[in-house]
Parts: sequence; structure tokens; C-alpha cells
Amino acid sequence: MKHYGLIGYPLSHSFSKKYFGNKFEEEKISDAEYHLFPIEQITDLPALINNNPGLCGLNVTIPYKLPVLQYLDWVEENAKTAGAVNCIRISPAHPGEAGKINGLRLEGFNTDIYGFEMSLKPLLKGQHKQALVLGDGGAAKAVKCVLQKLGITFKVVTRKAIPGNLLFSDLTPADIEQHKLIINTTPVGTSPNIDECPPIPYTGISRDHLLYDLIYNPEKTLFLKKGEEQGAVIKNGYEMLVLQAERSWEIWNQQEKNQ
Repeated sequence: MKHYGLIGYPLSHSFSKKYFGNKFEEEKISDAEYHLFPIEQITDLPALINNNPGLCGLNVTIPYKLPVLQYLDWVEENAKTAGAVNCIRISPAHPGEAGKINGLRLEGFNTDIYGFEMSLKPLLKGQHKQALVLGDGGAAKAVKCVLQKLGITFKVVTRKAIPGNLLFSDLTPADIEQHKLIINTTPVGTSPNIDECPPIPYTGISRDHLLYDLIYNPEKTLFLKKGEEQGAVIKNGYEMLVLQAERSWEIWNQQEKNQ
């Protein structure tokens, strides 16, 4: 039996466990199981791996996408650029390689980048040359990597003053009008707090805008509803999650070893 799972804390609800459980059932994959591993600190990772010898892969969520890097033996370029890992492949160490944990090789990937890019690109139009990224946490790292790759200039918006960033409190309708792509990477509006939304001047939104919310629960956040009322095209984060999960599955099942 091959074992996969998700590390993070807390893990009160998980898209990944439900998704992979359904996938294994629908595709009649009988030799794989997906588990939740709510570890209270990242230093618990070596013990977790040692205690689960059949572990072949892990997804990584808040708050460990950055601190997990110290335990990895190899990291792909996308994940290095983002400075964050959300997918780990576990395999025997290469010949002559000790492996940081229990003689195993842990390889880090960022499938959020793939998921976001593949779900965003079909929606992009000529006017989407400038973007506002709401929030500057771990989720924003993948978003910024994709925007850079696609040649879309962007400004990051935060509540606290950070050099180079805009403040939510300083945003004007003109700022919104200028940036036709707006991406919410904050958790504001996530269920059960469905009556909340990022504090931006929504009156500046037009039918030329594209609003993308990384949140998938609820299906239509207040952020997206307000954009839709102004005529904007809207997109939630569900497809991104599906794409990143499928990319994780591909990575875990690749036989090639990275050098």
C-alpha cells in the first residue's frame, strides 16, 4: 500500500483528502491511501516520515510551505523561485547520497504555480496587462511567479506598510481602474466568514476586469459577487486546486529521479 498525505496545522478541513479519496475510488486505485497529518511544528516532520515507512508523497499547506525547505534534498526551480513548496516526493536516496531524513530523498515542488497558471491563462485578454495582488503571504508567492512569467506587471496590496507595496487604506478607484486583473490571495471571505471581503474600492471595477479569488469555499465569495455586480469576469480557486492536486499525483508517480 502506498501512502500519501497532507501536512499543515491546523487541518480542520481538507480539499486534498476528499479529492484524493474520490479519485482513488473513481479510478479504482486500490493500492493508495491519503491521510491528514496535522503536525504542530515542522520539526515533527522527520518523526512523521520515520513512523510511516510507506509514505511516498506529501502535500504541504499553511504554515509549512517555507520552513519545510530545510528538510528537502532537492528543490525544483519553480519552487526555488517562489521560495515555497507544497508538494514533496519521497523516494530512496540516490547512490552515495545520505538523505536528510532516514536515508530517503525528499524532493520539493510547487504545484500551486502550475494550477494557478493553467486556470488563469484561458481568461486573460489584451487589457489584463497590470494586476493587483491582494495579500503577500505564502499563497501570493505562486501568483507572483506566474504573473512574472506571463509578463504581467503587478502591485501587491497589504494592510501593513511594506516597502514597494500598496496599502489597502490608500487604494483609490483610479488604482482599481488601472489594474484590470485583481487577485485575492488573502483568506478574507472564506467560509464561515462569507460576509467579509478585501477592503478595496469596488466602484472602480468594470466589465474589462478579471477578478480571481484563490478561495474556493464559498464558491462565490463576496469579493467575486461585488466584482460580478460591476460586470467583471470572475473565477474562484477550485480549478487551481484540482490542477495542483493532479500535478502532485503525476509527480509522485514519475519514475525518473532528478539529478
